[in-house]
Amino acid sequence: MMDGTLFLRILTKHREVLVEHVKNTQCVLDNLKSNGFICNEDIEIIQRSATKTDQVRKILELVQSKGEEACAYFIHILHEAYDAYVDLRPWFNTIQYKPADSIKDLPVINTDPISKYSEKLRSELGRDTRFLTSYSQREETLLDELYTDTQMELFNDKGESLGYLESLDDILGEQGVFNQEAETIFITGDAGVGKSILLQKLQNLWSKRELNTTAKFFFKFRCRMFSAFKETDEISVKDLIFKHNCYPDGDPDNEVFRYILRFPETVLFTFDGYDEIQMDFDMDNVPEVVSPEEKTHPLLVLMNLLCGKLLRGSRKVLTARTGTEVQSRVIQKKVVLRGFSPDHLKRYMALHFPKQEHKEVVSVQLDANPHLCGLCSIPLFSWIIFKSFKHLQSMYDNYELPDSCITLTNVFLLLSEVFLGRITKRPGLLKRSTRSTAETFRAGLKTLVAFAKLALLGLEKSNFIYSEEDLTSCGLSEEDLQVGFLRPVSHYDACGGGATFEFLHLTLQAFLTAFSLVLDSDISPNEILKFFAKCEYNKSSRLSCFSCLGRSSCARDTDPFQTNEHFQFTNLFLCGLLSKSNAAFLEHLISPLSLKKKHVSLKSYLSTSVKTHLRGLPRYPSTDIKGSKVHVMPNFLWTLRCIFETHSEDVARLTAKGISADYIKLAYCNIYSADCSALNFVLHHHKKSLGVDLDNNNISDYGVKQLVPSFSKMTVVRFCVNQLTDSSIEVLSRELIRHKIVRVLGLYKNHITDVGAKMVAQIIEECPHLMTLKLGSNHITSVGAKFLAQAIQKSKSIFDVGMWGNSIGDEGAEAFAEALKNHPKLTNLSLSANGISSRGGRSLARALKENSSLHIFWLIQNQISDDAASDLGEALRSNSALTHLLLIDNQLTARGAKHLFEGLASNTTIKEIILKGNPVSEEEKKQFESEKRLYFH
Repeated sequence: MMDGTLFLRILTKHREVLVEHVKNTQCVLDNLKSNGFICNEDIEIIQRSATKTDQVRKILELVQSKGEEACAYFIHILHEAYDAYVDLRPWFNTIQYKPADSIKDLPVINTDPISKYSEKLRSELGRDTRFLTSYSQREETLLDELYTDTQMELFNDKGESLGYLESLDDILGEQGVFNQEAETIFITGDAGVGKSILLQKLQNLWSKRELNTTAKFFFKFRCRMFSAFKETDEISVKDLIFKHNCYPDGDPDNEVFRYILRFPETVLFTFDGYDEIQMDFDMDNVPEVVSPEEKTHPLLVLMNLLCGKLLRGSRKVLTARTGTEVQSRVIQKKVVLRGFSPDHLKRYMALHFPKQEHKEVVSVQLDANPHLCGLCSIPLFSWIIFKSFKHLQSMYDNYELPDSCITLTNVFLLLSEVFLGRITKRPGLLKRSTRSTAETFRAGLKTLVAFAKLALLGLEKSNFIYSEEDLTSCGLSEEDLQVGFLRPVSHYDACGGGATFEFLHLTLQAFLTAFSLVLDSDISPNEILKFFAKCEYNKSSRLSCFSCLGRSSCARDTDPFQTNEHFQFTNLFLCGLLSKSNAAFLEHLISPLSLKKKHVSLKSYLSTSVKTHLRGLPRYPSTDIKGSKVHVMPNFLWTLRCIFETHSEDVARLTAKGISADYIKLAYCNIYSADCSALNFVLHHHKKSLGVDLDNNNISDYGVKQLVPSFSKMTVVRFCVNQLTDSSIEVLSRELIRHKIVRVLGLYKNHITDVGAKMVAQIIEECPHLMTLKLGSNHITSVGAKFLAQAIQKSKSIFDVGMWGNSIGDEGAEAFAEALKNHPKLTNLSLSANGISSRGGRSLARALKENSSLHIFWLIQNQISDDAASDLGEALRSNSALTHLLLIDNQLTARGAKHLFEGLASNTTIKEIILKGNPVSEEEKKQFESEKRLYFH
């Protein structure tokens, strides 16, 4: 323990260091006074000094005059008030500081502006994020009571999945970082998938010190605020931070901002909704902004923050809807939100319905309706459905969720019915027997028209923020705001202007825009189609005006931030509202003649556009089956969605007829489970058999159930990377065995266990035309491998089997060895990354002696060692079919390589054996140079 008598000498010896590095005198003075070492008169004398350094000199002289205990406590203040005196940390290490016994129990209160401002941020952020946005301004739901995690998939810079994050802390962690130089974590996902709520949860956790981060400052922004600025507006980074979050109190010397500039790594920003930025002026050749004091347009401040030109070292979390392009060199890591898994949905439902009897009622209805479950996998839609169900249950007897024909339009009609039901103010009077949706909408028609008009005017101008004047011009009153369509938002101008409002969600604004197109008799049948043209722009040009965020240049008058998803949703809702199923309801709100004309106009447009789209798609030869393959464009998915919303069998038949190819590829189209109903709505009309590739989407078990009517047509079923479980395999087993036409079954990278593997084995046995099976990267052990191997052994058609990345081990390898013996057809087999040791390797090698069909054999990333090499060498001497043997990343040494080398001497069929990644030294490889078919690189 350091002797207290030493502290006076320490202050004398290190006086220059302390004068140079002690910048905050107020914290020192506050603590010295509160513990009785100085008085008010002392403080007044010190503060008369003109500069900080002079004040520090006065303090040093004063505490030294007060004695050793005052000196010890002075140093203790500097040690304990960490944030205030961070520059002194190396000095404390130099003097090997330990507090004196006489003062170590005296409290030190950190009163420096940095700590106080951080606490103020936490307080305000905690208050702002405590509640979820709900149905109306009067209704409050605690975030902690309803928040449920969604699936967070991590991607690398090549767009390859790295798996799923397990917690919110992982978002800010090192996992998945592919660019150490970048500072922006990019979170993307479809509309309503939960991006904003995820950020709110992060902010709330930080406010409670429950987020695993060292950030002292957390600044949150909505990107749409940047659209509220005028072209002539200019701000600096300092303005952006303090005016749009909160000001530091009692900081006349700008110590907080100086600290932020010195330690930008202590700052965390969140920017929500990057795709919602809308600007009307040309952004070509924008200047770089590197000075934090320089004022420029707010959008340029944002761009330079994201690029790291400003506050280099700070961390940013940026969200945007699917399809928003930001160059990889700006992104540190990328996370894609996939919505609720079935387990997530169950947890979310339990939070909405804590009473068991209510939960059981909803569960039964969801289980009976896979399309409704698919819609509920999107958190926004799930929230609408559950909240509407609870509200309508409280008003009407025995209210049930909508039937199996529900579309997304129905979901938003349900929400609107709840909102407009507030106008009637008759809870408890209307019962289920007398309830009328049309009556509710008629009673609230004036209000609905006003909100719809506001939505349309906003969407036409790409405006998402509204002033009180905007509301008044559309006929909305203060009372109307209680209905729920709009919510108040913070002042975006930070200058104390009037209140501003936005729609509850951008998707709701799109829905009301479609309603305006239908309800307004002044809008002609042809004018209702105007937003379809908005969806035909070339996405490759977006964000092109910023060299770091997009391409180097863009055409004048092109909005670099233009996104079309809100227009796509408007078109989709227009199709739903003008569907025949809603005609009877809408005739209560609009002239039947006007409604009919608009319906005819829409149907004609859809029919024509479908023909044009399908006719223009290029065709390619298929490698899976004989015939042509067509890879549809992303816009085709929106076409399918629109057709499903119309529920027009005529248009669906026309679309099915236009698919003249033998194979349709929909991989990487961002299809989620509810989209499968739209796909099925068209495909079940297709007359011929068809290959369908849905790899790398998010269809889940709910999607597979919705495709049941179409399995009678599918010769190729590719559902790789789609979150499927054994529940899906049960459906596939039943349907594929029933129709017996499947040729290719792709189930790579799902969640299939041995239970599912047994059902896949039944498909292999019962489907006489099955040629290709991809089951890699699932959860199959030796138990499932035995079922599969036995089925493969019996099959006379299968020739390509992929089992990479399971856990079949040696027992599974032995089962496959039995299947290999004398198999008449099997040509390609992958058992890579399956935990196979030399025991399994020897069994497989012996089986090769009795096989004359296998050409390509993958055994990469196993634990096969020299013990199996002699058997493999023997197999090479007798096998005349094998052409490629891949043994990369095993445990073969030069001794094992020698057995293979000798076996190749009498084999003229094999083209290559690849031994890359095995423990063979460069010197040892030289002895095999004469055998060109043995590769070590």
